[in-house]
Amino acid sequence: MPEKVRKTEAEWQAELSSEEYAVLRQAATEPPFTGAYDACFADGVYLCAGCGAELFRSEAKFDSGCGWPAFYAPASEETVETELDASDGMARTEVRCARCDGHLGHVFPDGPEPTGLRYCINSVALRLDED
Repeated sequence: MPEKVRKTEAEWQAELSSEEYAVLRQAATEPPFTGAYDACFADGVYLCAGCGAELFRSEAKFDSGCGWPAFYAPASEETVETELDASDGMARTEVRCARCDGHLGHVFPDGPEPTGLRYCINSVALRLDED
């Protein structure tokens, strides 16, 4: 389990852009098909924009057509945490960074093999470290 990053909301606001803060700390969602990584398929590692933790690898990225970057698996089971999200009148599984508790997006059971999962992640919550 990664060591937790603990900051005050004022510290988060000072360090993150307004879009990053809205998504990572307030669980907002960027509009579909607007994020930098939706159609990006460069090789590399996707890091958390909040704390730099390794979250996803380019090998697990696929074009789901959903409007957000999609991955069939995280970099490791320890890098993300999930919890029930009953907001907006829907029951979904929220995905959070295990290190800083930043909201990343949601995971759905309609992805490709080998996992059958689709991690639908906001671009603004990620930073690509290209190989």
